[in-house]
Amino acid sequence: MTYRPRRSVLYMPAANARALEKARGLAADALIFDLEDSVAPEAKLEARATLAASLAAGGYGRRERVVRVNGLDTPWGEEDITAARGMAPDAILVPKVSTAEDVSRAAALLGGLPLWVMIETPLAILNLRDIAAASSKAGLACFVLGTNDLIKDTRMQASRARAALLPALSATVLAARAFGLDCIDGVYNDFRDEEGFAAECRQGVEYGMDGKTLIHPSQIETCNRLFSPSESEVNWARQVIAAFALPENASKGVITVEGRMVERLHLAMAERVTALAATVAS
Repeated sequence: MTYRPRRSVLYMPAANARALEKARGLAADALIFDLEDSVAPEAKLEARATLAASLAAGGYGRRERVVRVNGLDTPWGEEDITAARGMAPDAILVPKVSTAEDVSRAAALLGGLPLWVMIETPLAILNLRDIAAASSKAGLACFVLGTNDLIKDTRMQASRARAALLPALSATVLAARAFGLDCIDGVYNDFRDEEGFAAECRQGVEYGMDGKTLIHPSQIETCNRLFSPSESEVNWARQVIAAFALPENASKGVITVEGRMVERLHLAMAERVTALAATVAS
């Protein structure tokens, strides 16, 4: 089993050449180079050129390079995608996707590049199944939650525990898993609040998120640690794998390990844990 970690996914303003240079040395699993929210309308064209030069120079190593374009209903969206295709990123992230038709429209412009989509509108939450189902034809790989936009559009209260958002978070994870997609949690806005950020990372792990989008490099270390399996989890996973590998257990669906009942589904979970642990350790 191979696994590409997406624990820490850092937004980088595409117009900021200094930030793009700094990103080459950061420990984030993925970088989202943003042409949308962080770039003023009058700076869009310059941001494309700055980002193109930075990606052409390389130096980002194993970090997954994702370009977030402007929405397809804006004056810049389609031209952003055309420009981004020439930059040869690992994926293109399209915001404000609300229907399966939006997915198809975006995919038709990507020329075969992997597609990530923002889940950030009330209509997207209502259409999650159809949006995820479009993945097989659209090269869709990942959902990215835009929790700030969801809060704005629904008029929810942004409490510390995100109680109002939890149904939407859970529904997004379920749709992603049903169709084999990754799911990345939304940002935590107060990057100086280390305790609150760690608590929200743990919540994301509990809800089954693959990782979290970040707004500041200071959040990377905590995010990587909390979205990685712990030492005890890895040790248990290895025990489960070793037990099922014994000849006497080859045909069994259920066995006992350290006094606990373990099924084949636990073997699959254990294999994922060890694959992720091996990947992030290398």
